[in-house]
Amino acid sequence: MKMRKCPSCEIYTFKELCPRCNQKSINPNPPPFSPEDRYGKYRRMVSKI
Repeated sequence: MKMRKCPSCEIYTFKELCPRCNQKSINPNPPPFSPEDRYGKYRRMVSKI
């Protein structure tokens, strides 16, 4: 069980759905960083668009 965050009302919960607004909660942690990231170049190209 991991902590999750509602993107609309910004409260933290352990549930898949926000108890306040019933929207899907997301993982608030950033993805792991790896210096050997094979697809990092492509991800940065897409984010600049």
